[in-house]
Amino acid sequence: SKITYIDGDNGILLHRGYPIEQLAEKSDYLETCYLLLNGELPTAEQKAQFVSTVKNHTMVHEQLKTFFNGFRRDAHPMAVMCGVVGALSAFYHDSLDINNPQHREISAIRLVAKMPTLAAMVYKYSMGQPMMYPRNDLTYAENFLHMMFNTPCEIKPISPTLAKAMDRIFILHADHEQNASTSTVRLAGSSGANPFACIAAGIAALWGPAHGGANEAVLTMLDEIGDVSNIDKFIAKAKDKNDPFKLMGFGHRVYKNRDPRATVMKQTCDEVLKELGIKNDPQLELAMRLEEIALTDPYFIERSLYP
Repeated sequence: SKITYIDGDNGILLHRGYPIEQLAEKSDYLETCYLLLNGELPTAEQKAQFVSTVKNHTMVHEQLKTFFNGFRRDAHPMAVMCGVVGALSAFYHDSLDINNPQHREISAIRLVAKMPTLAAMVYKYSMGQPMMYPRNDLTYAENFLHMMFNTPCEIKPISPTLAKAMDRIFILHADHEQNASTSTVRLAGSSGANPFACIAAGIAALWGPAHGGANEAVLTMLDEIGDVSNIDKFIAKAKDKNDPFKLMGFGHRVYKNRDPRATVMKQTCDEVLKELGIKNDPQLELAMRLEEIALTDPYFIERSLYP
């Protein structure tokens, strides 16, 4: 697309001409959002104005809280997100005309601003904890972590390392050309549907295990394998073309070389593990052993099944 360029054979991902590695290292998520929306990186003044505008829209309508009471506490978070994001169109009637440039702009701002708030509300509801209001004195990533993991009775400072990691994760997922969810949003938009409804449709597409749901499928697979002692058995199942078992998290339909996002994510993961002091987690040990096999086993190398 005009926004993103991918060279799967050489493991290249560019946003508006900028390598994803460079954006993850030197930019931040809101600056990257500005780049994607406007085609150029902002000046210092433009960035300050953009950040201020986003922060003006981080809260959601109080009445939206009542929607959550209609969901079970154990509902899948993506099911709830489909509902509450689509419901934004019931509250913001002043920005529903996709043919109006001002409406498109304010809808984009509202979606960028409110998505972390809604995601945190979904998580808090599932935990039975009070929902946390956004804090506009924090950065975008810090605010998300605050709403996710703080409670009214205990407000902990946000680790800069964890905030930087979260910000990188947002950047790495900011855009990926004409993938399933982007195509779904554009298809819904072609009918004239409002931006909030279109994004809700995109969330539904993202939910699928062949798209964003693949992350969840990896955790399910690790639970199924259970222990490092079972790895050889499951590797054999993955290699057996008659066995339905799939090794999730390895290989990509587009990238025939290493996914450049995975390289940044690995570095970020190492920084987070060091910060949290996590060393002997069984699931982490299992994942790292699978990564080691995929990088050394000829079966995976020949098929470009990189982690």
